[in-house]
Amino acid sequence: MFEFKDIEILQDIVKAGGFRAAAQKYDLSQSAISSRVSALEKKLGIMLFDRSNRQVRLTAAGLRFLEEAQRLSRARDRIWQELTHPGELSGTVRIGVAETIVHTILTDMLNKLKDDYPKVRFELSVDTSGQLAMTMADDALDVAIMLRESVPQGAVAAALKPVQLGWYCTGSMELPDHPMSLAELAEHAIVTFPKGTPPFREVESIFSAPDISPPALHGSASLSTVKHLVGGGFGIGVLPSLMVTNSVWDEHIKAIPVQEEARLTDLHFVISYYPERNREIGEAVIEAARLFDQTDR
Repeated sequence: MFEFKDIEILQDIVKAGGFRAAAQKYDLSQSAISSRVSALEKKLGIMLFDRSNRQVRLTAAGLRFLEEAQRLSRARDRIWQELTHPGELSGTVRIGVAETIVHTILTDMLNKLKDDYPKVRFELSVDTSGQLAMTMADDALDVAIMLRESVPQGAVAAALKPVQLGWYCTGSMELPDHPMSLAELAEHAIVTFPKGTPPFREVESIFSAPDISPPALHGSASLSTVKHLVGGGFGIGVLPSLMVTNSVWDEHIKAIPVQEEARLTDLHFVISYYPERNREIGEAVIEAARLFDQTDR
């Protein structure tokens, strides 16, 4: 079959962009590295690299092999860590978060984890909850903080406190002396969460009544961009209230009082992981996240 050393060599060839650089790392000749790769290709019965031009690239089969082999390497590392250093986390931990978490508890949570587990390196991904769920299901994330509706089958989920959504506008916008109705809100361009997310769908739904002219509804995968556009007067926006109150940015936006019909459902975030492979780090993230969950700063 193949050895873990083969996996490491393949990774280094890909990272270095060629056989020569990888050979230098292992203090071997380029021909020795090439021979080892050729022998591996013969054992597997596939071509790992496309050698048709000067740039060394993995074939489709080579990419698939390396992805699966890396999973084996991570499993080996976890087993070694658990058997030789029980209770001591080390190595790289891959955490995915929805952007709302970036603007609320992420920094405090990571500072706590960094202090508790100094041997751990964190690799962060910020994406929509749906994408985080798929990435975690593919074993490309160890833990994810996502909307509870997106938790993949087989994963556990520990709830955080609900996150309120609010309506906001630029600080210079003149507001009526009463809470705004849906019809009044619909007179403005609206920017909010990206299309396909629960908040976007809810905003779209509340303006679907036949007696209301549908507003221009703009979605963005970046809530920072939404906040910037609202502050610049592009339109009114829907944002997590904590993102605004915890912000240190000098952006002039203010809350819009709205009638009950325009109030939006709270967001329910959870910390999710697969217990059979990431229980220890999952529980550590839960403890750190809940420590700073919506506390005043």
